[in-house]
Amino acid sequence: MASEEELFANIDALLAEEPQLPPPAERARLREAAGITQARLAVALKTSTQTVKNYENGRSEPKPPRLEAYQRLLNGWAAKYPAHGAPAAPAPVAAPQPQVPETFTRVPTVEQDVAEPDIGTAVQPVPERPVARPTSRRPAAKKAAAPATDPRFPHGPLAVLDGDGSAYAVGGVVLDCPATTVPELVEWTLRESGLGAAKLNRYGKDSDPLIVLTAAAAVKLGLPERLEGHEQRRSLRLPEDHPVVKQVAKAKWQLTQRGFGPWARIYRKAQGRDRQCVQLAILSWDALDERSWPGVAEMEPADIARVLGVYAQRVITPRGSTAVSGLELMTALRPPTKAVQDPETGNWVSGYNAGSLGTEPMDPAPPEATPEHPVVVNSGWTGGFLNEEAYQWVRSVETLSDEECTLPYAVGLDLNTAFLAAAARLVVGLSAPDHFHAPKFNPKIPGSWLADLSHIELDPRLPSPFTPDGTRPTGPAWYQTHTLAYAQELGHDVHPIEAYLRRETGAYLDPWHDRLKTAYVDTLADMGVTKDLDDRQFLAAMAQHKQNDPALAAVLSAIKATVKGGVGKLRERPQGKHYNEGETWPALSRPTWRPDIRAAVISKARVNMHRKLNNMAKMTGLYPLAVLSDCVVYPSPGESPLDFLPYAASGKPQPGGFRLGPTPGLAKLEGVQSMLWAVDLMEKGLNPARHIKGGDAVMDEGE
Repeated sequence: MASEEELFANIDALLAEEPQLPPPAERARLREAAGITQARLAVALKTSTQTVKNYENGRSEPKPPRLEAYQRLLNGWAAKYPAHGAPAAPAPVAAPQPQVPETFTRVPTVEQDVAEPDIGTAVQPVPERPVARPTSRRPAAKKAAAPATDPRFPHGPLAVLDGDGSAYAVGGVVLDCPATTVPELVEWTLRESGLGAAKLNRYGKDSDPLIVLTAAAAVKLGLPERLEGHEQRRSLRLPEDHPVVKQVAKAKWQLTQRGFGPWARIYRKAQGRDRQCVQLAILSWDALDERSWPGVAEMEPADIARVLGVYAQRVITPRGSTAVSGLELMTALRPPTKAVQDPETGNWVSGYNAGSLGTEPMDPAPPEATPEHPVVVNSGWTGGFLNEEAYQWVRSVETLSDEECTLPYAVGLDLNTAFLAAAARLVVGLSAPDHFHAPKFNPKIPGSWLADLSHIELDPRLPSPFTPDGTRPTGPAWYQTHTLAYAQELGHDVHPIEAYLRRETGAYLDPWHDRLKTAYVDTLADMGVTKDLDDRQFLAAMAQHKQNDPALAAVLSAIKATVKGGVGKLRERPQGKHYNEGETWPALSRPTWRPDIRAAVISKARVNMHRKLNNMAKMTGLYPLAVLSDCVVYPSPGESPLDFLPYAASGKPQPGGFRLGPTPGLAKLEGVQSMLWAVDLMEKGLNPARHIKGGDAVMDEGE
């Protein structure tokens, strides 16, 4: 006879299964019975009308978190509109339970155990919560809409602690924190603060609470106000013999390998399902980089809590730089493991979560690695490397026509989060690379191909789509799949010499793209830049959106930095002057050290840019002056992109070229200068786009 423990395990296994939706035809019936159109349902589910059609004709199924939301809706409709005239079940009379929103996130950490199954939660005594003061003595100028609250984390994902013991949480809540030492702060955060966030993926773990320390709070806790030294600031940390580090160790807490720096993580090994980990960020130690979080470090604590709270709600609770957060978001949305039942013992064990990158790091193919990588140094590889980077191209002055030189303006167009747009539906490799000689090119297989494209003749007024500097290839070189596929699209034969290809593939970045796209579009909408604006209204709104709300402008900047930094982190290079070629470095121990995925994103983004440039030339006869990453500069008869962008007789933008709008992949006005200024820079070999953009970083592989 089965034991109670075995029966409970079997029941919990059923509960852990994916929600079961009614048949496709029933989904359509319920929607029609409710009088809701497919377009309206698509808006509610934050997807496309075609996707809803696919749900209702059985061509595709929703995935978490949209799956749970869709099932909740269908269940509600089924109760109201039962099939075959059956009476609807009476609604139970009970207090409504708070719904865990999809906007809460989970951040896996280097010290956590593998994912464990949810096997029920024992009833625990509720710890006494601190009294939450409803308003701040220094209130934020404007509050974002409060998200639904997880009952386990009533005060949100984070708080900003000031020197007087006031901890400013989201929504204007202020908590009283009595801690005077770092160990006391950690204990208070875990047991009394009510801070944290629910997991983003059902196989993940809840996000650890974040405490941001002002300079006054840091000093009160025994920390130096500034962290000084000769090394790069991001590598600075307190020495091992510092009193605070000793306090942490004496209280049986641990620090991660990063030590006690601007982003310190303090933890104990998880006990069962209960994690014991707190993330600290120290403002006066430059935890919030001015490039990613403009002006935030100088804000009042309540305003800092608002900015970071909106970011945590829409993206992820910060646990490092925006680059670190971008990388961690990938893993939070695709946890490497899930609970599976051992068929022999019946026990729950940790197993591979399909579609993820797994738990173990993977060596790249030699051409995908960097020159200092052990794979290259130890093998003596001399066969060349992938050079898939963003555009940095300046058009030759000799190719300018007299007509172009008489145009008075140079106008810069910037593609909104171009690398994010490139990540949409991007198929990447999930397994180790296999080596092939003289393979037949297949545009559906991700990998690295050695091919000769030097014979391809292209218009010199456009950059070559095959090289970052826009020059014509001079011989065989390694290319990512998207680059060769575009050569084929342009009508050229592709005959690879050899290739490193991956047999297991998947759209690993899809949930990452979806979450960041939604965060970007929603934040712009909160700033008055919405999808329903026409092009003139869009340009007017973009001209003043940062002044409307500086706090949300900082959130928007952080979201964009998360995209670029996250992609850059996929190929993080060694840091520090003491590194020797051939040695490993910390980033190589991550399953997310994947230079091939980074190359795929950048290759697709560059190809997308060239496709638009080519279409613009065909539709308008205009050729760019320069391209830097996602910014292109065109000669123009006027100060507005409306003066040269292609429009149909109906007034609608022509498809295929550059279009204005707030969605990732569409363009916005980046800057206007005189044409003479642009030509002068070009004659000096300088890129006008770099100056229009203010020297914007192309791809951050650091911190």
